[in-house]
Amino acid sequence: MNLKICMLAAWVALLAGCASTAVPTKGPIALESVRGYHIGGERKTLSGLPVKEVRTNPQAPTRKSDPNGDYQVGQLYVQHFALASPKAKVPLLLWHGGGLTGVTWETTPDGRAGWHEYFMRAGYDTLVSDAVERGRSSWARYPEINPAEPEHRTIDQSWGIFRFGPADGYSAEVSKQKAYPGMQFPVAAIDQFTKQFVARWTNTDAQIQSAYDALVQRVCPCVIVGHSQAGQFVYTAAQRAPDKVKAVVLIEPASALDPVKVDPARVKHIPHLTVWGDYLADSALWMRYRNTAETYTNAIKTAGGTTDTIDLPAMGIRGNSHMVMMDRNSDQVARLVRDWLVKQGIEK
Repeated sequence: MNLKICMLAAWVALLAGCASTAVPTKGPIALESVRGYHIGGERKTLSGLPVKEVRTNPQAPTRKSDPNGDYQVGQLYVQHFALASPKAKVPLLLWHGGGLTGVTWETTPDGRAGWHEYFMRAGYDTLVSDAVERGRSSWARYPEINPAEPEHRTIDQSWGIFRFGPADGYSAEVSKQKAYPGMQFPVAAIDQFTKQFVARWTNTDAQIQSAYDALVQRVCPCVIVGHSQAGQFVYTAAQRAPDKVKAVVLIEPASALDPVKVDPARVKHIPHLTVWGDYLADSALWMRYRNTAETYTNAIKTAGGTTDTIDLPAMGIRGNSHMVMMDRNSDQVARLVRDWLVKQGIEK
């Protein structure tokens, strides 16, 4: 353990030696353009369904609604913010986790600027996505096109999974909630946070990956920052386009690739960074997730690649939840990530 702490201290000192210029928190952001578009997807046709009578507003007469015909499904939505004078050599792609959307990166539940704004102010063109079946990407008819039933996450469930506190620590009454000591997530804003939850399907990984791959082919070279469920999609995107992905940053990946089934050496030239928050030892689920991620990144390192870890509590930064980019010290962690990107030569 002492050796690990010493190595972390040395790495932090190295980052401090090449620390990036401070990011302004106020003032205008000069943009060249803002573009939103869909990418990926396919056409599906339905037939044999009953025609219904619907009334679309109280004053209108009923009309026929025929569900038979062609649909566009499996697409991803992305909003692309291009700066007038970017400092980074390549854009930053921000991919969210399960049951969430690109809102993850935009504004924290207690109203502070999110990582999207932080990295724009740092000089990065940013692309914030809503994955297939999430947010503005829309979803396919259930069960006619997508046979699986969606999962809807409760506030109660999120309390333990996102490590705000013990699994039985949630209460609708704020005074009765049990958060972990030193918790950085603004738990008083839990209702605001959970308003962004969306339905999640567990059988659409192939469509999600296909759309993300299409995005990489369209806009990269790039850096990809992924959170939680996005781990497997980011790792796979790098494997499939190792010439286009210049760095990978994973914030608490909940999934990874099996190094027996893929070639870790294929991405050894791509620097990988993983960020872990606090209280993992209190969650058997998250200890398994971390082990899965480290099995893959260790295989990349063994193949000669660069794989770094920001273990926040081991560095003396305590209290971070699974939603690191929303925690009260989110800017502090964002700076550590940016300093690592500077070290990889991502900025001009």
